[in-house]
Amino acid sequence: MSESKASVTWQEKKAFLGVSPSGHNVQIDADKENGASPMELILLGLGGCASYDVVSILQKSRQEVTDVRCELTASRAETVPAVYTDIHMHFIVTGQDIKDKQVEKAVNLSAEKYCSASRMLVQGGVNVTHDFEVVAG
Repeated sequence: MSESKASVTWQEKKAFLGVSPSGHNVQIDADKENGASPMELILLGLGGCASYDVVSILQKSRQEVTDVRCELTASRAETVPAVYTDIHMHFIVTGQDIKDKQVEKAVNLSAEKYCSASRMLVQGGVNVTHDFEVVAG
């Protein structure tokens, strides 16, 4: 098992400065004035993790991908703790002669095998779903 170390330091009001294990600064703000909220960062982490997988798998399968966008729609519980209950990821894949079957395979492999963030959320009881569309370009 590998270990990661990060830090979060209070700045003012509801704003914090996060430092990732790789040394990158992330502005966090529960009021959403000076940065993304902690729950927004969870969504972005999921989208980034899954998108990386999709791009990587498509490139390995020799698909001429020029753009991948992951649009996330999430629902949260109405009571505290207001956890995510459902998250839907919609991938928009753009490129030349992109095969639907290859995109479907990439999205499924990410969701079911490779995306750590997705697997962690699913194991925690979140209903994570996905679909995709292919755009010529």
